[in-house]
Amino acid sequence: MSRIPRERTNPAGKRPGKTGRAGKDAPAVEPLNIVHGALPSREVILRFIADHPQKASKRELAKAFGLKGDNRVELKHMLQELEQEGMLQKNRKSLIRPGALPPVTVLDITTRDKDGDLIGRPAEWPEDQGVAPAVSIRQQSPAGRQGKGKAPVAGLGDRILAKIFPAVDRGGPAYTARIIKVIDRRRGASMGVFRTAPGGGGRLLPIERRGEEMVIDPDFTGGATDGDLVEVEIARLGRFGLPRAKVLSVVGSVGSEKAISMIAIHAHGIPHVFPPAVIAEAEAAKAATMSHREDWRDVPLITIDPADAKDHDDAVYAELDPSPDNPGGVIVTVAIADVSWYVRPNSPLDREALKRGNSVYFPDRVVPMLPERISNDLCSLKEGVDRPALAVRMSFSGEGRKIGHTFHRIMMKSAAKLSYQQAQAAIDGKPDDQTGPMLEPILKPLWHAYEVMKRGRDRRQPLELDMPERKILLKPDGTVDRVVVPPRLDAHKLIEEMMIQANVCAAETLEKKRQPLIYRIHDGPTLAKQEILREFLATLGISLAKGGNMRANNFNGILAKADGTPHQTMVSEMVLRSQSQAIYGPENIGHFGLNLMKYAHFTSPIRRYADLIVHRALVGSLGFGEGGITPEEEAALDDIAAEISTFERRAMAAERETVDRLIAHHLSGRVGEEFAGRVSGVTKSGLFVSLPDYGADGFVPISTLGSDYFIYDEAHQALSGERTGLGYRLGDSVTVKLAEAIPLAGALRFEMISEGREMPAAVRSFHKAGRRDRGQVRKKPGTRPPRGRH
Repeated sequence: MSRIPRERTNPAGKRPGKTGRAGKDAPAVEPLNIVHGALPSREVILRFIADHPQKASKRELAKAFGLKGDNRVELKHMLQELEQEGMLQKNRKSLIRPGALPPVTVLDITTRDKDGDLIGRPAEWPEDQGVAPAVSIRQQSPAGRQGKGKAPVAGLGDRILAKIFPAVDRGGPAYTARIIKVIDRRRGASMGVFRTAPGGGGRLLPIERRGEEMVIDPDFTGGATDGDLVEVEIARLGRFGLPRAKVLSVVGSVGSEKAISMIAIHAHGIPHVFPPAVIAEAEAAKAATMSHREDWRDVPLITIDPADAKDHDDAVYAELDPSPDNPGGVIVTVAIADVSWYVRPNSPLDREALKRGNSVYFPDRVVPMLPERISNDLCSLKEGVDRPALAVRMSFSGEGRKIGHTFHRIMMKSAAKLSYQQAQAAIDGKPDDQTGPMLEPILKPLWHAYEVMKRGRDRRQPLELDMPERKILLKPDGTVDRVVVPPRLDAHKLIEEMMIQANVCAAETLEKKRQPLIYRIHDGPTLAKQEILREFLATLGISLAKGGNMRANNFNGILAKADGTPHQTMVSEMVLRSQSQAIYGPENIGHFGLNLMKYAHFTSPIRRYADLIVHRALVGSLGFGEGGITPEEEAALDDIAAEISTFERRAMAAERETVDRLIAHHLSGRVGEEFAGRVSGVTKSGLFVSLPDYGADGFVPISTLGSDYFIYDEAHQALSGERTGLGYRLGDSVTVKLAEAIPLAGALRFEMISEGREMPAAVRSFHKAGRRDRGQVRKKPGTRPPRGRH
């Protein structure tokens, strides 16, 4: 992690103590030489941001240095230059040093230091940034800050939302933290593989890298047999020897898919068992009434979902606009399950939903945000059943421009439950008994409306990255059958565009009402990432304009130039990597990828907490009756947005790791076989190679590539031999041999079979220039690659 070197001595030559503070929260740091009203140097700016991450926005920086007029403009330019050079990066509304923790972070408390103080690490941390930094947790007095209120107290195993400060003690962790909120109090259970021991009992082999082996006495095996994945709790800790554990539950054999998904659930701390109070509230819920509702049960709204979907939270209907003022226009209605009626603020259901943040989807199971009584029953828009909903009616001109919309709280009755394939087949001329009668009155008007809306989408030009999504199909025993790439149908695109426009309407309405909300925001690529992409594209003869005002259509132009060329996949990968990650936030910066200025998730409240907040905001601001947002929620939107953004990343990581483990298990019996692959990542320590037929990635250590010295060229995304000039680039088709498969870790290691290809002239000239000032490295055969994902 890059950090600015800082002197830790005061003028008297003494190091500041741990207990001093600058302001209310921040630890003491030595004062900077600030001349109020004068533009500071780059070094002072970087130092200030490192020491005061809570004041690292452009506005706060200008205020801190007393800058006005032209000096504010110069500050803006200086910050842009620092971003372009990779010295700073954006994090929501703040600026941070690359690799630094954001001012508010979700931490897992993992251990104690030698003084007994709690130590935490970020709940989610990118693999390419190495080991996650340690954070020292400051426990406050029971009376809270300045004696006001009750301070949150956390312990080992807890997950917390914390405010982050740079540490002043060079001998300890790089950061300290103040607890804002305890998100999840974990029970101290561990997971591992049970192995029987002679004479009874057994050992627990950990599934986590930092886990330790435990002894399980014969009386505490819980019926586990050799090879079972089990959950245990520590029964006794002694001063000597291994800790002893007691089996709490047997998940199943490590060879089953159920066990593999449970590994991810456990490793990421995903709540998967609903507390009794939550189940009791869900079971006691009564059907919604007509209070403050319009009766739309005669409107033929239909649901179009995956064939295996169990909850249906959106329904659609379209018709021609009868208004003579809108010739060729259409009216599109989107109805969304009214979860806010059943899940009230600060109820047991609500607290558990926030703790989960979203539903998590694995190949054979779903860990839902809400109990089945709510998600699959009362809130699911079932065919022919009365269901409460929030609906938006949107008017589009014949050119696809949205010219108006209105929100309604309704009671509806779905006219049909269709799958994507079923609806598409009907439009393609193969209707079945269900879709035949609805083809003319319902389905064709929906497809016509989509064609109209598509004109607006084409004019808007969102980022058109068409990356194939693979789906794992399982056998009855839970093991992998095959991996498929489902076709992308117009039915998918139709529902996607209608949901996007409904989300836009939600954001626009709430902004007009001056109602606080949580936006779905997506920042543009940082200047540093743009420069990396620009250098890479230059090696292919593709230009990318300089400047900070990039739009999504700039990237679409790049993708169009690469379309149909051997570099198409490689360029798509690099464009994807240049993009920022979409998050949730109460302050709007727009959505770069969709090319929209106002966007808020509204259409999936059954599975996303952000959408539930938006529903409550609409209910409250539009006077729709019970279930509106509360002042307490409005005040906490910043923290809620930070939590659910972290939980979303947690879910994505768990889903990805489960797929990796499944594929590694599927291929574990094929060690020694050769596979066709593609170079999907180039690093200083080796190559990542993906197997398109399996949706899996494996690693080729640089030490195994051959007898040459290999040089890492970031601009060209290449590893190439200094002596031979042969090497490998991102996107290259290669043949690899599977050398090792570790199912529990989800890891594959390959050996390269393909000879390296001759590198372009630009790469060879790069070698001759001997540039070593940008991270390029040479690896000698036989050197051991750094530890990482192999």
